[in-house]
Amino acid sequence: MKSDSVEPFAFIAVNDLVAITRGRSLPKSELNPTSGVGWVPADLALNAFGALADPNPFGALGDLRLIPDLTTKAVFRGKEYGRDVEIYLADQYTMDGKPWECCPRSNLKIAIERLRNDHGLEVVASFEHEFVTKREDGSSLPGSPFGLDSMLASEPFGSEVWDACVAAGIELENWLPEYGAGQFEVTMTPQGALTACDHAVILKELIRHVARENKLRATFVPIPHPDAVGNGVHVHISLTKNGKPFTYDPKGKAGLSSVAESAFAGVLDHAEGILAWTAPSQISALRLTPHRWSAGGICIGRQNREALLRICPIPSGSDPNKIFNVEYRAADATANPYLVMSCLINAMSDGLDRDLKIDQIVDDHVDNVDVPQLPATLNDAIAAFNANSVMQTWFAKDLIDTHLGIRASEEKTLAGLDGAAKCARYNEAY
Repeated sequence: MKSDSVEPFAFIAVNDLVAITRGRSLPKSELNPTSGVGWVPADLALNAFGALADPNPFGALGDLRLIPDLTTKAVFRGKEYGRDVEIYLADQYTMDGKPWECCPRSNLKIAIERLRNDHGLEVVASFEHEFVTKREDGSSLPGSPFGLDSMLASEPFGSEVWDACVAAGIELENWLPEYGAGQFEVTMTPQGALTACDHAVILKELIRHVARENKLRATFVPIPHPDAVGNGVHVHISLTKNGKPFTYDPKGKAGLSSVAESAFAGVLDHAEGILAWTAPSQISALRLTPHRWSAGGICIGRQNREALLRICPIPSGSDPNKIFNVEYRAADATANPYLVMSCLINAMSDGLDRDLKIDQIVDDHVDNVDVPQLPATLNDAIAAFNANSVMQTWFAKDLIDTHLGIRASEEKTLAGLDGAAKCARYNEAY
């Protein structure tokens, strides 16, 4: 039996450009919240397959410090003889004590501050994650789509995930079996933008950890096979001003306040380039096509699960000011949550700066209306980003170059493989 006197490890963690959580551990007694632990700039250039993108802006030069945010603490329990591990998410600092311009978490803080300072607004957000569980031998768990039998067949995995999230301070709204074999979805309660992203990072790692403890494997791969059901990450967003809801207006277009309309018009305006950051793997675009209930067109629609932006329903008897929100549906778990949110908030700020308007609310299936299509490939999305002078100002050049270098390195690694083989390679990583 594990002794309670065993000192836990403290793992100082960052989530990188391929959304893999990396870092360094030390005995908790040696954790220093001021100096943190050392880190290497080139670590940012690791691709999904564990290789450094070459060239990258850093090479063998430079040093950083990972400074933990103690409010992000999450405990990963070790069964029986295992040692508990406390996870602390960190910001990356240069050796002279300044936030590193390539740190994803620090970049989100800058985007949040821009929206606050320029427009007096804050984002409240919630992430939904879909993932697939399999047994150690690769076989699927039994059960029917959305079925009670699917949920019960996974036990005690689901209950232990819920309990682990509660212990980590993550509030869940739903745990549900999804359409695919062994597929589940978990939704979190709305939080401020930074906390929502912190929770998105920890949630995935908790799910993977609890799955391993139950001799299962949880994969968040965007699509396990070109013909399979995909796993998305949906980001629900609402706006507040001075702590009060600011998204809903019964007289506004589809219930959107004039401020929310301009903000989400900004997301639509930059949608093609945003895809280079929110769906950045070589297989992400396979999921983002009509009839997959993901995102089939660049538009905003009421209760439309194939619109890029979905205006979510308001249940009868509910206060729309409190629950009205818009869902961004074109992200997946190969994307860094902080950079997903940075892109969305920067796009919203730009829409507000220019007082943009939404031309069309789509109430029909997207293939029945004339709406722009999403980029067909990651390279198309990257080309749109490279051509977008506004988006180029959102991130430091070294961050952009590293991001694009990683994508090129993954494309090179997968050259010559068909879609199924590419999905299989990413499945190993996620």
